[in-house]
Amino acid sequence: MIVPIKADFVTSAPSIKQAPPASLSEVAFVGRSNVGKSSLLNALTNRKNLAKSSATPGKTKLINFFDVEYKVGENRYPLRFVDLPGYGYAKASKSLKNEWQRHLTDFIKKRDSIRVFIHLIDARHPDLAIDKETEEFLHSIAKGDQKILHVYTKADKLKQKDIAKIKKIDPEALLVSSVTKRGIEDLKQQILEHVFGDILSQTKTH
Repeated sequence: MIVPIKADFVTSAPSIKQAPPASLSEVAFVGRSNVGKSSLLNALTNRKNLAKSSATPGKTKLINFFDVEYKVGENRYPLRFVDLPGYGYAKASKSLKNEWQRHLTDFIKKRDSIRVFIHLIDARHPDLAIDKETEEFLHSIAKGDQKILHVYTKADKLKQKDIAKIKKIDPEALLVSSVTKRGIEDLKQQILEHVFGDILSQTKTH
């Protein structure tokens, strides 16, 4: 069992220039507005209000940083979660969209401390062009030590045939639900194992 023992808000920043120093390995959460990013962050840290959902999707324009620590056996694993602004919200003006996109792109490309990109996709709408564009962009800029995880949110709203369809088109898909907690433990394990190595074998040797 991977137990969250710490989850603290650090700061918000409008761009990489104002971001805090990269003192920990970072996990960046990327997804369109209203994909369930805040709910997933809360589920991963077992906190109800660590990340707050905006009443207006797309309103959050800042990059939010959270220091998180997990415990497996006697071992502790510190990380920094980076909550990136949701993209693709129709009501934002074009100039604002362009500005957010520029800051977002700049941060993702230049922040070398990011070790894992969590690309969030609404499981009910797995074929949106904007998500495919994001996936292509992440693959175009990802460095050798950076991993991209495909995380399909709101899986509790799907029927079994829909889940099978997603698995067929994306064998690497990880289906999660912040409501039922489906896939949450698996996601935590994949994050930790990419950043820290085989955490289960480490636990056995201590």
